[in-house]
Amino acid sequence: MASPEIVIEGRNINRDYVSRAGLFGMARVVHAVRDASFAVQRGKTLAIVGESGSGKSTLARIITLIDPATSGTLLIEGKPVDIATQPMTKALRATVQIVFQNPYGSLNPRQKVGDVLTEPLLLNTETPAAVRRDRAMAMLLKVGLKEEHFNRYPHMFSGGQRQRIAIARALMLNPRILVLDEPVSALDLSVQAQVLNLLRDLQDEFNLTYVFISHDLSVVRYLADDVLVMLNGEVVEHGSRDTVFSAPQHAYTRKLFAATPVTDVAAIRARVARRTEALKARPGAG
Repeated sequence: MASPEIVIEGRNINRDYVSRAGLFGMARVVHAVRDASFAVQRGKTLAIVGESGSGKSTLARIITLIDPATSGTLLIEGKPVDIATQPMTKALRATVQIVFQNPYGSLNPRQKVGDVLTEPLLLNTETPAAVRRDRAMAMLLKVGLKEEHFNRYPHMFSGGQRQRIAIARALMLNPRILVLDEPVSALDLSVQAQVLNLLRDLQDEFNLTYVFISHDLSVVRYLADDVLVMLNGEVVEHGSRDTVFSAPQHAYTRKLFAATPVTDVAAIRARVARRTEALKARPGAG
């Protein structure tokens, strides 16, 4: 049996920043990420968790090819990638896409949804206009929106709908890797489960590889296959979801689990189902 394919891998990744304390202060090196290693198989989800300042967002920016690593090796589909020394090709950019925490902030308020979705194809491919529109419309429907939404502006949608639009835009270039940076933390609890279910369905359909950044441990438990815990830029624990949750080895992981309020995703799903059934049961429904 062939071994599972590793889609993205980091080997001893470091990211340093140089800062100065005052006008005549001495230069100080900040080690934002230190010696981080990981590997994610095709179709699987790696969750990166940690408190603010732990380095998880910095590592996400390296994985997303926004920032280069100071040292170490990032491999995408087995090939080393270093944006500090090699040009960023359209093909490479299409391979990794990101969905940000705030869907409204990541969407251009002056663009209609159809333009938001067709823009990645316009900038990165030679796809004809009619084909771009057809593909954008199909993706809009794929994420649970409707044809009439195509010509509306982002401010006309709810937070959950805007996040669906952001997910659709990220998928327009058929990426193999999707980085999800706190994608449901800005949403109402009743909407979170719907978006998480959508992400799972899309992962199954397109065989997507996810890197999921989150502080909500119940969401991590629901979506992740493997968990990487960061503290002060270092990976302090890394293992399968079941192993990390059932028997965390590092004191910081245990402290994080104890201190972080979590949302019961199963309870959310049950509440949404009950609400849906209640609406259906109303006189005149349907």
